[in-house]
Amino acid sequence: MSLLAETPRASPSRKRRPPAGRRALNAVVVASSLLLAALIVLHNWVPDVGGLGLLVDSAAPWLGVFIPVLIVLAVFARRGRPWVAVLVPIAAWGLVFGAAIVPLKWTAPAASANTLTVASQNIEASSGTGAASAADLVATGAQVVAIQEMDASSSAEVSSVLDATYEYSYQVGTVGLWSSYPILNAQPWDLGLGWQRALAADLETPEGLVSIYVIHAASARIGDHADRDEMLKNLADVLPNDENDRVIAVGDFNAASTDRAFKPILSQLDEPNQSDGLFGFTWPATPFPLARLDHFLQRGLDVTSNTVVPAGGSDHLAIVATVNL
Repeated sequence: MSLLAETPRASPSRKRRPPAGRRALNAVVVASSLLLAALIVLHNWVPDVGGLGLLVDSAAPWLGVFIPVLIVLAVFARRGRPWVAVLVPIAAWGLVFGAAIVPLKWTAPAASANTLTVASQNIEASSGTGAASAADLVATGAQVVAIQEMDASSSAEVSSVLDATYEYSYQVGTVGLWSSYPILNAQPWDLGLGWQRALAADLETPEGLVSIYVIHAASARIGDHADRDEMLKNLADVLPNDENDRVIAVGDFNAASTDRAFKPILSQLDEPNQSDGLFGFTWPATPFPLARLDHFLQRGLDVTSNTVVPAGGSDHLAIVATVNL
């Protein structure tokens, strides 16, 4: 018999489980992160019931604002798994939108001896600032100006300014085209709407013909965007038949770049990044643009710059793009 007292063995330490509330928060962060990532990647698959698809498509880039919220919740959860889960929507957002916000000036070719600058704006006829918009667009030095949403009064105001600078012009319905180069084969288009809100023409540049389409798509509202969808579809159907190698489509498409109805056009024409990066939102002009409804699209041309600028008092910012001819 040992005289020494037997030393009791230490009981194995148990791993403490986090409180039930923290476990629940953990699960919420993980589930929300995976759902957000799926929505970012698959937003075009959301059923357009009651206009939900249009809303989600238009707001798709803004889904990223929920990521900081998830990060804060993950901090409160204080466990490893939420952090891993939050990386999923971060990666999804970067995959879908990262390339679109890279500054064009990082990769754009140098301007050649012959360039073409196009300026375009929806002037918001009711603003009464069509003449001011026209003057601001002339000041950009553009050789071509495209105007949308003109009525009889604003058309006269715009023409009084632009006709003094541009030798050639063509107007129909709510759209107009002014150019330093001859405008050939101009024709009105209704794109299935029943009244003219678009035009097609050829620009006779020193380096040959360039097709140009000026578009003022029908309005898109929650639950009411069938007319706009029809116009965009008809434009997409026409583009493959264009005989020119160089094509420009510009104007107010009333569709974000992420809109599913806009995809058939983007499969045929390229939209250049912004010269200084980010998305180049154009509407509303003030106080804070939320969506890019106005676009400069092209094929067969090298874009050297693409910017968004204020002009007049319209609710749309103007776009100014330059290409090498």
